Amino acid sequence: MTTQKPGLHPRNRHHNRYDLAALCEACPTLSDFITLNPVGEQTINFADPQAVKTLNKALLAHFYAVKEWDIPEGFLCPPVPGRADYIHHLSDLLSDERGEVVKGASILDIGVGANCIYPLIGAHEYGWRFTGSETHPQAFASAQAILSANPSLNRMIRLRRQKDITAMFSGIIHKNEQFDATLCNPPFHDSAAAARAGGERKRRNLGQDRDAALNFGGQQQELWCEGGEVAFIKQMIAESQEFGRQVMWFTSLVSKGENLPPLYRALTDVGAVKVVKKEMAQGQKQSRFIAWSFMDDDQRRRFLARKR
Repeated sequence: MTTQKPGLHPRNRHHNRYDLAALCEACPTLSDFITLNPVGEQTINFADPQAVKTLNKALLAHFYAVKEWDIPEGFLCPPVPGRADYIHHLSDLLSDERGEVVKGASILDIGVGANCIYPLIGAHEYGWRFTGSETHPQAFASAQAILSANPSLNRMIRLRRQKDITAMFSGIIHKNEQFDATLCNPPFHDSAAAARAGGERKRRNLGQDRDAALNFGGQQQELWCEGGEVAFIKQMIAESQEFGRQVMWFTSLVSKGENLPPLYRALTDVGAVKVVKKEMAQGQKQSRFIAWSFMDDDQRRRFLARKR
């Protein structure tokens, strides 16, 4: 029986239930984590961090030709279908400008993370070229190790270390450099306590006890910052103004719909010319990203036309 995940983007490769046989062929170690659910169907234990990480390795190998992938213990282990959705909806945003799927776009990932997930998916699906920024030394080293283990990706993905933890674009976007879009998955909690509470909710939903390791993991800078995601994205908005002629679209995930009004006000304050909200859904989870540009329609068309 085929079961589709409601709400995923039409081009998302993960609409159907996982084909565990195919995934085990792509990543044989996944077979160590296969169990049976109460009705006798094969599954994995999503409360087991190693099982989830190995599933990710299998998904990336099977669907995205990533031969080697790993992350250090304690770092964010991203759900691949949801991350792919951001990439596909971002493609739609770029397609709106030209009426066709944009290949070879230049994308900046703010906070590429130890997992390097967005560049891995975007490079495979659309042939996009990525620059990934990262402040955390261990996360940067992990992302670099992934690229080193997959040499074919080195011409598609490059990494830049952000040495100023208070900056997002400054020090990363070089003079006269241009990007079609930026993307970001910001920390959404406003304190360590809030991050722990969120982790405990996820553990309860997975049927774990409070001492179990959360399967999604996450370092401090991945999960929380002073002021939460609103403060983080507002800083991004303020700084984006300086690079409004070098970047066509700035984008960021927004975890909660109630966080949108203050962000819209911030975008008005900096004079954003165009603001777009893209709604997404993965199963029962609703999410979205906002996009803003300091270019009008004609300027964006000319910006994209430079590649023709």
